[in-house]
Amino acid sequence: MRPEIHPNYVLSTVKCACGHTFQTRSTRPSIHLEICSNCHPFFTGQQKLVDSAGRVERFTKRFSKTHGQTVRVKAKVKPASRKITVKTAPVLSTGAKKAAKTEKKVSSKSK
Repeated sequence: MRPEIHPNYVLSTVKCACGHTFQTRSTRPSIHLEICSNCHPFFTGQQKLVDSAGRVERFTKRFSKTHGQTVRVKAKVKPASRKITVKTAPVLSTGAKKAAKTEKKVSSKSK
């Protein structure tokens, strides 16, 4: 390893907003956290359901109607649509286009 290019790896104190502190090693002497494994709901198992606009109540109401059974709904059948036909002009090659233009010019001059 090359000398003087690596940061110092020191003992650091980690402090959480909940008040929990622990020791680890880092390049910083102190680290401040908003949430840690001591207070995070995933690790504590005390996860709360955040209800926005009564969605949980609507789900429980719908779920209670079926008593946990899966309800199959028949798909709606769309009526057959009409086929649309598009008329296209014949594609002329470059030589044919030039010839058609010259014919138009000649016919308009003769009138």
